Amino acid sequence: MSAVLDRGKGALVNSAAGLDAMADLLQLLIAGIATGAIYALAAIGFTLLWQTSQTINFAQGEFVMLPAFFALAAMKWGGAPFWLACLVAIVMSMLVLGLAFKKLIVDPLIASGAMPLVISTIGLSIFLKDGVKDAYSAEAQPFPPIFPDTLVSILGVKVSLAQIGVLFIAFGVILALQWFLGGTRLGRQMQATAQNPTVARILGVPVERMILYTFLINAGLAAMASLLISPIYLAKFSSGETIGLAAFVAAIVGGFNQVRGAIAGGLIVGVLDNLAAVYVSTAYRQAVPLVLLVLVILFRPQGLLGRKEERSV
Repeated sequence: MSAVLDRGKGALVNSAAGLDAMADLLQLLIAGIATGAIYALAAIGFTLLWQTSQTINFAQGEFVMLPAFFALAAMKWGGAPFWLACLVAIVMSMLVLGLAFKKLIVDPLIASGAMPLVISTIGLSIFLKDGVKDAYSAEAQPFPPIFPDTLVSILGVKVSLAQIGVLFIAFGVILALQWFLGGTRLGRQMQATAQNPTVARILGVPVERMILYTFLINAGLAAMASLLISPIYLAKFSSGETIGLAAFVAAIVGGFNQVRGAIAGGLIVGVLDNLAAVYVSTAYRQAVPLVLLVLVILFRPQGLLGRKEERSV
């Protein structure tokens, strides 16, 4: 009888441990999807710029880093409330990282080929990073949370309200963008420009204006990603390195010429990043997405959801 009771207790302990492990895994998956949704916002920007203007922006990580400091500066030096500071950050991002970036850097260099543009965006990333470091602070800055970091239990799994809020906003922005691109006349003109700018121009589509809109959308997406990720990882001048790498890997893995690929790639990288930090090592967490990147390039170079095309990235 004693042996039977011991076996029963052991079975209950193993069952409880299994449930706890499952709950932990679900928490990691939810956190990874929330982070991946933010990566997807930045990766979509990579994809949109490549589709419409064949521009690869290696300063995309700094484009996600900078809006948080726009907001902090508006609150610190302008006395703006948090909601107004967020609005200022979005508007400033669209003006500086969208309009000015296109007019001052992309337009003068795009006719010279891809290499001068790549070098200039790398230089821009260094300029933005050092500029924030010198003008604001070299220390990581706390960023006000948009949602309270309160834990709630959903089907036995403890989830942060902040993570749920990030998921709703990120996926809301993504769905709104998908509707805009596929359900509005302006969005269809932008897609026509991305698919074949020469034919689009013949059909009367204002191609240059559509390309400008793409740069503005990219800046807006970067600002949204910045406002969502800064409360989690703090606002620091070097955060663009990690975010830019994750977004670039996500865009390549999902498919550099497909918005849906960028979304899928962002979610995959976010989940892998969180799982690797727990089940592999925090020291090697960034290596796991890179391994995935190498495998995708070797066996499916167009990306998981991408399509083959003649021009190369």
